[in-house]
Amino acid sequence: MKKIVGIRFKPAGKIYDFDSGAFVLNRGDRVIVETEQGLTFGTVAVPPVQCDESTVARSGKPLKMVFRLANGKDFQQREKNLNTEEQARSFCQKCINELELKMNLFSVESSFDADKLTFFFTSEGRVDFRQLVKSLVKKFGVRIEMRQVGIRNQAKMCGGIGRCGREICCSAFIEKFGPVSIRMAKEQGLSLNPTKISGQCGRLMCCLTFEYEMYKKIKSQFPKIGETVKTKNCEGKVVRHNTISNRISIRVDDGQDIEAGLDEIIRVGK
Repeated sequence: MKKIVGIRFKPAGKIYDFDSGAFVLNRGDRVIVETEQGLTFGTVAVPPVQCDESTVARSGKPLKMVFRLANGKDFQQREKNLNTEEQARSFCQKCINELELKMNLFSVESSFDADKLTFFFTSEGRVDFRQLVKSLVKKFGVRIEMRQVGIRNQAKMCGGIGRCGREICCSAFIEKFGPVSIRMAKEQGLSLNPTKISGQCGRLMCCLTFEYEMYKKIKSQFPKIGETVKTKNCEGKVVRHNTISNRISIRVDDGQDIEAGLDEIIRVGK
């Protein structure tokens, strides 16, 4: 039997499985783990659970090990890396301005052993950053990686406050992006004004997906817009759904709109 622990490297980032070995770990513990990029600083997101060898084998790849619990020197190294990242971002932005490159640098990450710097940026097209990389290598003397990402990833990495007044979902807890469509807003009766249903990234808000399936399930019991229904007192066509209250609005012959509950109506047809 092996003990599998879930490790997260970034806030709201993907959780990766590791073999915890003989370590006793709890949620929130800081650990040093072995990865393909070398030793990396991570946080326990899922406490260890026992799995048999056959379950581990089905995952396809042998699990990397938890190397050790993070100690004082590891925290000092992490702080040193954060300072290096700030210096690298400032210097890189200066070079971008001097070279007049059309790119938006927004984050820099250092590997734990400080032998590599990764620069994250967005751009509308391809960027020739060869001269920029030469300047960065000359300045810091480490491996340099330039990584172009989409604006949704930029919002996730930078964080911020949404129109709801809370931290944006992608930065707070969403591990990976799913498809979001305008149909989801329409199904929930929301305004289709792009400025009201778009997030900081300029794309449709991720939260449109949270209640979409429930709305679909509830509205499957509703008569369609334009369908003719009648109640004890009137007959008319359905013009609006009030999904939360399980009520519909009916427009009668004289142009008035009358609200009725689903249990009060009889379906007549189109």
